[in-house]
Amino acid sequence: MIAFDLRCDQDHTFEAWFQDGQAYETQREKGLLTCPVCGSNRVKKIPSAVAVCKRYMGKDGCTSKAVLSEVLNNIYTIVKENTEDVGAAFAQEALKIHYGVIESRNIRGVTTPDEEKILKEEGISFMKIPIPEKISTKGH
Repeated sequence: MIAFDLRCDQDHTFEAWFQDGQAYETQREKGLLTCPVCGSNRVKKIPSAVAVCKRYMGKDGCTSKAVLSEVLNNIYTIVKENTEDVGAAFAQEALKIHYGVIESRNIRGVTTPDEEKILKEEGISFMKIPIPEKISTKGH
């Protein structure tokens, strides 16, 4: 099975699942694809937010350790460069931002399970991402 992002001529975007790429083409050619919002059968495939890039694939079809290290290092760098590390004060800073006591900014840090519970109860969205120090690619 494969999922494609589709868009109709009325600019409605939706996802559809197919047995394979040929099944999509066959259904499209026969006019069997319809928009679930407006019913238009003028539908086309659009780029998906999630895609697999073959340059990241190893010889066996799996992502190699070196490539995985590169991707993780890129994530690490983006998070580090675009957030302020507030350490153990994360919950306090998030609450201040949420209630407008201080100016909004991107922060990262650590919390206790009790602090996480408080943030959830207050309706504050946050994401837990373990960010290790940069990963060594030596020997890969």
